[in-house]
Amino acid sequence: MGEHVRLTRNRREFLTDAFCGFGSLAFASMVHREQALAATAGAANPLAPKPPHMPDKAKAKSVIFLFMAGGPSHIETFDPKPLLNELHGQKRPAEFGEAKYQFVDDKSRLLGTKRTFKRYGKSGIEVSDLFPHMAECIDDIAVIRSCHADMVVHSAAQYQLFSGRIIPGFPSMGSWVVYGLGNESDSLPAYVVMPDPDGALEAGQPMYMHGFLPAVYQPTMFRAGKKPVLNLELPRGMDAGFRHKTVELVRNLNRANLEEHDTEFAARINAYDLAFKMQTEAPAVFDLSNEPQETLDLYGVGKEPTDDYGRRCLMARRLVERGVRFVTVVSGGGPGNLQWDAHSDIEENHLRLAPQTDQPVAALLKDLKRRGLLDETLILWGGEFGRSPESQGSNGRDHHNYGFTMWMAGGGIQGGQVVGATDAIGLKAVENPYHFRDIHTTILHQMGLNQDALSYMHLGRKERLTEVHGRVIDQIV
Repeated sequence: MGEHVRLTRNRREFLTDAFCGFGSLAFASMVHREQALAATAGAANPLAPKPPHMPDKAKAKSVIFLFMAGGPSHIETFDPKPLLNELHGQKRPAEFGEAKYQFVDDKSRLLGTKRTFKRYGKSGIEVSDLFPHMAECIDDIAVIRSCHADMVVHSAAQYQLFSGRIIPGFPSMGSWVVYGLGNESDSLPAYVVMPDPDGALEAGQPMYMHGFLPAVYQPTMFRAGKKPVLNLELPRGMDAGFRHKTVELVRNLNRANLEEHDTEFAARINAYDLAFKMQTEAPAVFDLSNEPQETLDLYGVGKEPTDDYGRRCLMARRLVERGVRFVTVVSGGGPGNLQWDAHSDIEENHLRLAPQTDQPVAALLKDLKRRGLLDETLILWGGEFGRSPESQGSNGRDHHNYGFTMWMAGGGIQGGQVVGATDAIGLKAVENPYHFRDIHTTILHQMGLNQDALSYMHLGRKERLTEVHGRVIDQIV
């Protein structure tokens, strides 16, 4: 009898012959059970860490966005324009083209800058005298001088900066990143926003929000001031065991009434669970008194004008080193001149706001680097637009979305270089222009997320952060 048709003679041959029969059924059942358990765990905790789409591309684990609200002037900070000073007081030459503004009109004239620029670091990048501390870190920074966007009003520009859309209701980049990767900490929020103590911005809280994503991906808004989270301590006379029983009762009552697709209620249950964990495990995170005095001095904590922004930058470092995925630290709040919104006097505004942030931002870069965290923490700095080359009134600058500067550092970004350029007066991005969607795409790329794969079905359409296809800024990654 041929070998391929002989009868099974013993148990071992039976198992061998059944490998693609009974054995495969058993194996398939085991795999299915493992997948079901994984799916159940993911459903129980949608913030559980998830692998990136592109593990070989993933350089960063966390993002810190240093949001300079109101629009810092590229001309006064990272994009020197000698010709603008030469043409000070003249009308814009026709060869530079047209630009539409809110308040710049036919009577406006080109406004030179009083700032001086020097070359710093091995890279020799020019940085304004507004930022002497950041200048010390320039070899870790990739300066993108050719950013541009679509809107010239604060609210729409802020929505586009955070969500890629000019209207509210779409998820912010922080929510998208957490949706894609989850959180590495189970006792701290995945996505934190630390607003400026001077008040809200034009786009309000919706610009930071989760949009149509499940509510569990919304940000946790910290309070301004020295106590960002209230009620972290247990009430007097309450021990942790009794509090745990109370939370367990509330959780069970909530779950008894939880409907399958009620993401808002599920997010509230998750918030109660997180609050209990923060109360029992995280108070030390918010207590800066356990930092060495040298570190507090580095950030400018305890002195003016750096105390507030220094505290928040230091808190951002403490959060990301404990696994928080996305942190936004806002500079500027409240109406008009309290932001980087220098309509009336560019000198007064920037000379006031730059010293509040310069030392803390540089300290954050230095602190992350010496702790070995800069390589895995992506830093983004910038506002929703820049400022106009022409004057508004006599000494101010209007909103300007045609060409402005942002920068990135850490998270696999190759620092010590300048990418792109605006024209000779800083009017328009003319060399390698990069839209906000390209900034978003580069952030996702460094986190190992594919802009196409990171999508969510909403109203019959697969939505994504970049809306249309963005480009990775290849020169800096």
